[in-house]
Amino acid sequence: MICWHCKRSAVGVCKFCGRGVCEDHSKTRPFILDIYQPSGQVKALVVDDALHCGACHPRGKPVDLPELS
Repeated sequence: MICWHCKRSAVGVCKFCGRGVCEDHSKTRPFILDIYQPSGQVKALVVDDALHCGACHPRGKPVDLPELS
């Protein structure tokens, strides 16, 4: 796999979009692994430093998918 930005060999894959990234272009950002509700309060299991390509822009809010309802 090659880096999305510079076409060098990738060292990892963006957790958010799947693009390959090299060491020079890799970034990190939080990623939610799971959301659960123990005893009424919603909690999230989060990885603080998931690999991010810097090119994609994960949305801050959920997207409605009425066609799947």
